[in-house]
Amino acid sequence: MEILHVSAECYPVAKAGGLADVVGALPKYQNELGHYSKVVMPMHKTAFLHQHTWDLIHKGYFDLDGETTRYTIIKEKTNVLGFELYCVDVFGLLDREKIYGYADDNIRFLVFQRAVTDWLMHWESLPDVVHVHDYHAGLIPFFMKHGFDYQRLNKIKTVLTVHNAQYQGWMNWSNTKYFPVWDNWKAGLLEWNNQINPLASAVKCVDRVTTVSESYMKALFHQANGLEHLFAYESKKCLGIINGIDFKVWNPQTDDKIIFNYSEKNIAIGKQNNKENLCAQFGFDPSLPLIIFIGRLVGEKAADLLPESIRQALTKYPAQFNFLVLGNGESHIESELSHLQLNGYGYFNTQIAFNETLSHQMYAGADFLLMPSRVEPCGLNQLYALRYGTMPIVRRTGGLKDTVTDIGDKDGFGICFEQASVKDIVDSIGRAIHLYQNTSAMLSFRKKMMHINHSWENSAEKYIKIYQTIS
Repeated sequence: MEILHVSAECYPVAKAGGLADVVGALPKYQNELGHYSKVVMPMHKTAFLHQHTWDLIHKGYFDLDGETTRYTIIKEKTNVLGFELYCVDVFGLLDREKIYGYADDNIRFLVFQRAVTDWLMHWESLPDVVHVHDYHAGLIPFFMKHGFDYQRLNKIKTVLTVHNAQYQGWMNWSNTKYFPVWDNWKAGLLEWNNQINPLASAVKCVDRVTTVSESYMKALFHQANGLEHLFAYESKKCLGIINGIDFKVWNPQTDDKIIFNYSEKNIAIGKQNNKENLCAQFGFDPSLPLIIFIGRLVGEKAADLLPESIRQALTKYPAQFNFLVLGNGESHIESELSHLQLNGYGYFNTQIAFNETLSHQMYAGADFLLMPSRVEPCGLNQLYALRYGTMPIVRRTGGLKDTVTDIGDKDGFGICFEQASVKDIVDSIGRAIHLYQNTSAMLSFRKKMMHINHSWENSAEKYIKIYQTIS
């Protein structure tokens, strides 16, 4: 089968979160299964763009509110990612450094989708499936099926993956002036709550809807930022598939970002050497358990609870653990964590940044990873942690519930709690400290974690089966 993935981000080209990791791995594994999977994304001005060579493969144009908008499609020459990578350039709109965060984001992604749809019209042989990811590509199925100029595309099967339903790309009806000519009788396929809602439109228009874990799919029927009834109505075409991780990138035996490579056979010395290096960087005592948090400092991740939770834990368990935070996000959370660092007495430190290399070193050197998320559709960090023998401490929600079992349960290997609250976080830190003191148990859990297979192979096969059922 030939599959085109459409996404706003893709690792390592441009990354803001887990969406990039999925789009950077799933097509590669689909190709290894014998299919022809490729990715198209905006041409963000990142280091990857300048470090690789590109072929110009198409120039096109379309009408945008009475003006001609020109776009360019470039292709990475060497297929270094394990799949064909295409980038869309529209001068002044898509050629920017950041993926998100501009006042005109809705227009930027609308133009991106127009360009992708127009480019598809010029393919000699059309793909079997167009797989769109989140709202940034959510209007493409509507354009393909109901745009008058795109009728050649209306038989292509479409799949939507919802990575995070909190973000839906709402826009007012005046933005239809940027749409291709379309059948006004189909306005209901665009609308939700009196606005154009690209995510809702995709749910209505595609042949299948997937989410990144089974529990998150069930949760969307009750908590989907206003789309609960829509997901329930479309439930027959919805299913959850847990994300995988790229075992070639996330492999402690070969990872060139960590100081000391290791496997299950030498995990004790491997973890210790990486931990000592990490602790030396941040002024920690390596004999104490090291707990980490990696991720966006936003309410969705319950990062707002971190300062008070760490403060109370340091008071309740003085000089018994170290805590390291890596991430950026909401300014008030960043400020509180930076202030706490000044009063952490050598047991707390933080890096307000996104640092891919440091994140690998933290997974390799830490003993525990905290994920207290309020919302976690799948979560990849806990899967990375397991791969490196680092025990996840997670709230039971979404994909965290599907992938981590508490050590108190049969075949457990993690620490789980119920509420996104300071009390539950502090109590879980206490459990981690107590467990760490049992060296033999820790070693046994680490080996068990490293045995768990969360590679993309199984999940990639499930997606292929979905494509086959709709073709």
